[in-house]
Amino acid sequence: MTRPSTPTAAWRPGMPGGDNLPSGPAGRPAAPSGDGHGPEAGAPTVTIGSYPDYPSAQRVVDYLADNRFPVERSAIVGTNLTLVETVMGRMTTGRAALVGAGTGAWFGLFIGLLFGIFTAGNWVAVILVGLVIGAIWGAVFGAVAHAMTGGQRDFTSASSLRASQYAVTVDADVADQARQLLGRMHLTPTGATTR
Repeated sequence: MTRPSTPTAAWRPGMPGGDNLPSGPAGRPAAPSGDGHGPEAGAPTVTIGSYPDYPSAQRVVDYLADNRFPVERSAIVGTNLTLVETVMGRMTTGRAALVGAGTGAWFGLFIGLLFGIFTAGNWVAVILVGLVIGAIWGAVFGAVAHAMTGGQRDFTSASSLRASQYAVTVDADVADQARQLLGRMHLTPTGATTR
């Protein structure tokens, strides 16, 4: 008869051989690499410019790319992010049914095309039937889904993230090269570039 072993008998941290981790169900685990403070940080970066809008920062990176700068070592970093939800209009049950019908029609068209490929007879009729049935079911589900919200969200909207400032950063060891190239680039006060 074997005696059940206790975990403390098999593995004791701080004891000789205690740096060996015990086996788990997937086998012997490896000790974590590094200093235990999370993933390794990348190369240090330097900010070479800050711009009020994304197109200006994009033009800077594009200019660097046009002048053979290794742009894979650069980044555009947006700071002070704000979530903006733009209200597009009022959502009614009829409009929800219309949007559902459009979505359902696309799905029905897809299913009709799949069945139409394997049909020996009139494949156009199969596609049209799939489109119509998809539109009807989509309208029903759209109307029911909107009615079930109980008027909690009677509008449509689109969300976007906006930053108040966009910084162009590069790896520290190529920052001087980037600054020299940007010295030749002329930005007008509106952010447009002239070459």
